Amino acid sequence: MQRSLRQVENLHIAFWLLKDLGWVQDLHVLGLVMVVPTLLIAVWLTWQMRHERAELAHNAAVCCWITANAIWMVGEFFFHDSTRPQATAFFTVGLSILALHYGTLLVRRFLPSVFESSADSGD
Repeated sequence: MQRSLRQVENLHIAFWLLKDLGWVQDLHVLGLVMVVPTLLIAVWLTWQMRHERAELAHNAAVCCWITANAIWMVGEFFFHDSTRPQATAFFTVGLSILALHYGTLLVRRFLPSVFESSADSGD
């Protein structure tokens, strides 16, 4: 991994912690403002890692996680904690991405003939 990419990941962690600090300390402006760079960097990292299947899956799941956290935070700040179902949907999508990724790895490891037969048939 390039050094500059690693530095962006480290900055991302700092932004994420600031977002969550704003949330837990009930600092609405800090929490809301930090959602933007945290999510934008997560999306940018996902795009940068799109050529590596495992990195793509994990970074996409992180995007879902940050989105879910942001929705949950906004719900706690302004909507009497009523946005948990919407946040749960994003958590579920993130977990589904990882389940698909790891499920595919397991199938490829233990049932390689499933993938060989489809490649041989020209599909």
